[in-house]
Amino acid sequence: MGAPPVELKKGLKQRHLTMIAMGGVIGAGLFVGSGVVISETGPPAFISYTLSGLIVIMVMRMLGEMAVANPSTGSFADYARAALGGWAGFSVGWLYWYFWVIVIGFEAVAGGKVIQFWAPGIPLWLLSLVLMGLMTATNLFSVSSFGEFEFWFAGIKVAAIVLFLVMGVLFVLGAWPNKSFDVSNLTAHGGFFPAGPGAIFAAILVVIFSMTGAEVATIAAAESHDPGRSIAKATNSVIGRIAVFYVGSIFLLVVILPWNSKHLAASPYVAAFQAMNIPAAADIMNAVVLTAVLSCLNSGLYTSSRMLFVLAARREAPMTLMTVNRKGVPAWAIGASSVVGFLCVIAAALSPDTVFIFLLNSSGAVILFVYLLICISQIVLRRRTDPERLLVKMWLFPVLSILVAGGILAILVQMAFNATARPQLLESLAAWAVVVVLYFVTKRVIERTGAEAPQPVEPTSPASRVLVLANQTVEGRELLDELRSIDRAGRAKYFVCVPANPIDTGTAMHEGAVYMWDATVQAAQERLDRTLTVLRSEGLDAEGRLGSFKPLRALEQAVAEFAPDRLVICTLPEERSGWLRFDIVERAQETYALPVTHVVVDPAAVPA
Repeated sequence: MGAPPVELKKGLKQRHLTMIAMGGVIGAGLFVGSGVVISETGPPAFISYTLSGLIVIMVMRMLGEMAVANPSTGSFADYARAALGGWAGFSVGWLYWYFWVIVIGFEAVAGGKVIQFWAPGIPLWLLSLVLMGLMTATNLFSVSSFGEFEFWFAGIKVAAIVLFLVMGVLFVLGAWPNKSFDVSNLTAHGGFFPAGPGAIFAAILVVIFSMTGAEVATIAAAESHDPGRSIAKATNSVIGRIAVFYVGSIFLLVVILPWNSKHLAASPYVAAFQAMNIPAAADIMNAVVLTAVLSCLNSGLYTSSRMLFVLAARREAPMTLMTVNRKGVPAWAIGASSVVGFLCVIAAALSPDTVFIFLLNSSGAVILFVYLLICISQIVLRRRTDPERLLVKMWLFPVLSILVAGGILAILVQMAFNATARPQLLESLAAWAVVVVLYFVTKRVIERTGAEAPQPVEPTSPASRVLVLANQTVEGRELLDELRSIDRAGRAKYFVCVPANPIDTGTAMHEGAVYMWDATVQAAQERLDRTLTVLRSEGLDAEGRLGSFKPLRALEQAVAEFAPDRLVICTLPEERSGWLRFDIVERAQETYALPVTHVVVDPAAVPA
């Protein structure tokens, strides 16, 4: 029999998770993009970062509440599916994957531009492809190699920000050579609101995107040894990280530098270090920005591949994407994600003003759609959840949850009225519409496929070797009754094959990707053992094996091993059965010249 697939390797240590969580909110946008925000907003730019940070913190808190109360993969697609239906889970999963694979390509191009600071003669496309290749190889090698690279990438980012914070505070307070206490830049250049109070809210549109990535820690936490505790810790600690890394550093920038300084646009942190007379400031910060870009690229490949793995486990993506190599890495999922990243790099080289811009725009508002669905899912699921399971709670529910959802909607509306952001909103909405249409079209096609069932083969002799294919229905009363009726004399031999499939055992909905196969095999084996015990207790000659996670492959291998003269396939009712949606019974009838009996089990009668 075919063994279940190799499980994902549990390669992330607590120090990896800690640094991934700390560095997850620090992107290249903070080091470079913050200068644009300050130049357009003025001194109150730190307020824009505070408001944006509050939205991200609230979303993370909601995610933490759902993750702890309803242990799952850390994948918010699960919660959208549970709260709003299959279309929501499908669209959130695929949109989030799409967002990150576009980010992968964009960051590879950005990283190439950073390297050109030192090597201007090398073509940008070549540098970008090399970075893509290196990060893909890192993710393919092992989970621990991803964690180790991310540990050092994030560590450099965190160290740079901490160093800046310490030196900036000393500089502002006057504990610096030839420097006295001075906060005059807050009001000396046109007042505290040089662009008006409205600029604070206009800047949120840019700032919110620079903070995306905090949720990656919840996906990584699902691959730790204590996912619930790790997720809760990650979501709670994001408060301090945003307050210190973003709000604190931006406040120091607007105090150290005039908001209208021409040096801000290039890199505000370089300008600040130069104001402090730090030598080689440009080279130092350029190296830090490069690590931030590589960190984002590395995390993007990791996150997108795990999202594909989870989608495949729910039969919302090709099941091949669940396959892992000998090192416990989902190679197919990583490869599929990196291919899109490579295509983005090629598009940036061949068609930078059309195809590449379209790809960027079509993913521009996607993360806001995902955050909005997280909010709605939390509001819905909170009302369905037993209070005893709410170990982590969203504050001031439901008022604060509704306000956060309203704030995200307000940002989307603002995008509609902003000439620069409008294309991002419209093209991102189009991408969402395509995904939703694909969900319903795929569902309809699957339902219609095989509408004309093949003619069944009638038995011509008493059954002597009966092969049973079942999973969650293997203990159903209807199946046992059917087996008794097939061989009333009790002389046949029985072979029970249980495909070790995460969706059929239910583990796909309750286990992190890295633990999914372990839990699947255990659940399937327990079902098989109980069924064999029942059959043997009635004096029947029964044996069994776990099969491949693909039911038809499990059936093929079982037929080859057992050589049956009768097949029995047991499923849930049509509206509940994934096997029937994929025509398992009809395809078995087409493939094997054997009598095939289809047994439908009442799900209410199946033991938990």
